[in-house]
Amino acid sequence: MSVPFPAESPVRLRAALDRLPAYVAGKPAPEIPGLTTFKISSNENPYPPLPSVLATLADAAAHVNRYPDMNNVALKAAIADHYGVGPEAVSVGPGSTGVLVQFVQAFCDPGDEVVFAWRSFEAYPIVTLAVGAVPVQVPLTPAGEHDLAAMAAALTDRTRLVLLCTPNNPTGPVISDAAARAFLAQVPPQVPVIIDEAYVEFVRDPDVVDALALQRDYPNVIVLRTFSKAYGLAGARVGYALSHPALAEANAKMAIPFSVNLLAQAAAVHSLGAGAELGARVDALVAERDRVAAALAGQGWRLPVTQANFVYFPLGPSEAVAFDHLCAAHGLVVRRYGGEGVRVTIAETEANDRLLTLTATFHSHLRG
Repeated sequence: MSVPFPAESPVRLRAALDRLPAYVAGKPAPEIPGLTTFKISSNENPYPPLPSVLATLADAAAHVNRYPDMNNVALKAAIADHYGVGPEAVSVGPGSTGVLVQFVQAFCDPGDEVVFAWRSFEAYPIVTLAVGAVPVQVPLTPAGEHDLAAMAAALTDRTRLVLLCTPNNPTGPVISDAAARAFLAQVPPQVPVIIDEAYVEFVRDPDVVDALALQRDYPNVIVLRTFSKAYGLAGARVGYALSHPALAEANAKMAIPFSVNLLAQAAAVHSLGAGAELGARVDALVAERDRVAAALAGQGWRLPVTQANFVYFPLGPSEAVAFDHLCAAHGLVVRRYGGEGVRVTIAETEANDRLLTLTATFHSHLRG
C-alpha cells in the first residue's frame, strides 16, 4: 500500500518554471477495430533502420554494461571526416535538441534575449526560458517563411543568440542562401547564429542556404543537424553541430557526462558510412512528399512550400480542431498547433493516400 504525499511540497522551485510551456510530443496511434492506424504527428522516418545498422546496434548492445565514450571520439571523428572538418569543430548530444540546450546554456544568462521565428520548433521558447533568458518571437510571413528583415530589426544589445530553422518546423519553407547572407551581414559578429537543419537531407531547392559554407565564412554561425529524421534514429537520440572550435569547446562544457549512449554512438557512426542506402530511402520519401504536395495543390489547397518530410495546413481555430478530429476518426494521428494549424508527416503510402481522401473531403467542406 502506497503512502500518500502531502498536498504541497515545501521545496522552493525556480519562478521560471511557471513560465515554461510544455513540450507536446506526437500522440500515439490508438487502436481502431478493422483499421490500421498511423501516427503521423511526429516527424519520424517510417522506414526502420537499415539491416546493417540493426546489426551494429545488436553488437553494441552486448556491451551496455560499460559506459559509452564520454568524449564521443569515434563519433566526432566520423562526423568530421564526413564533412571535411577537424573533430574539434564537432559537438554532439542527445538529439539536436540536446546540442541546442548545451549551446543555450553556454551563451545565455538570465535576462538575455534569444531571437527566433514563430511559429517554429516548439523547443526554442522552452530551452530559452529554462535558463532565464527572454524569447523574442518574430512572426513568420503569411507564406510560413522566416521574416528575416523583422528578425534583424528585433536584434538589440541584449541579443545573445539567434535561431534559424530551415526547413522551418512546422511550416516547411527553407531560407535561401542569398537571404541568409544578407541577414548575417546585419548580425553583430559576437552574436552566435544557430542554423537548425534537422530536415536538410530532404531539401531539393537549389537556392537553399549553404549552411556549411556560411559557417566557414562567418565564425559566429553554428550548423545544427540530427540523425533522428533522414537517418531513422529518432529513438537513439543523437544530434550534432559544426562550429568554430571555441564554440564547440563551450558546448562540451555544458554536456551531461555520457549523454550520448553507446548504442547511439555506434549506430550514428555506421549510418554515416551507409550514405547510398540511406540516400535511396530519403529520395523515396522526397518523391512521396512531392506526390502528396502536388495532390493537395490539385485539390485546391494553398499550403506553405515544404522542403521537409511534412506538410502544414494553416487552419483557423475551429477548422484546425475539426480537421484533427476528422483525421483521428479515420486512424490518422496528426499534430495540431492550437488554433493555428495542423502538421502532417509524410508516412507510409497507405497513410498518405488516406490523408488525401480526407483532405479532399475537408477542402470541399471549407468551400462549402
